[in-house]
Amino acid sequence: MNAEALARHIFDLLEGVDTVEADGDTFFFFNPGGEAHPIDHRAPFATIVTSNAHDRASNLDRPGVYRLNIGVSRDTYESMFGAPPKGPVTADPVDTGHDYTRLDTLMPHPIYASLNWISVVNPGVATLDLLDALIEEAQAIAAGRRARRDVRG
Repeated sequence: MNAEALARHIFDLLEGVDTVEADGDTFFFFNPGGEAHPIDHRAPFATIVTSNAHDRASNLDRPGVYRLNIGVSRDTYESMFGAPPKGPVTADPVDTGHDYTRLDTLMPHPIYASLNWISVVNPGVATLDLLDALIEEAQAIAAGRRARRDVRG
């Protein structure tokens, strides 16, 4: 599955999704009403990146290589990888002991692991069911943020 097919799959999987494409990357936002100008285009719940423009950890400049990134709950992150690394987010990859260039392997996000983000380079069909559940969780987290913001006004 290439990056475009995965983006279509995610869009078809979920309702209330808005996507923004920029420089070959796709950002997925919660937008339940299909509003023309969603309230929150600041925090995507998932992204597909296709180059080293954001970081070089996964060597995404290889032909046909891309990375799916998903923001999950702390409980989910910990169940998969243990406690997230501490410290501020920097431009340098976090040392989690993972090979960030490895294909079709769920791992902490190389930069945003401390924020409970996970990633997979070139996910395959075998991991798609698990990824679907994680993407649905990420959208539910975004929906919760939106609901809390709407209550606050």
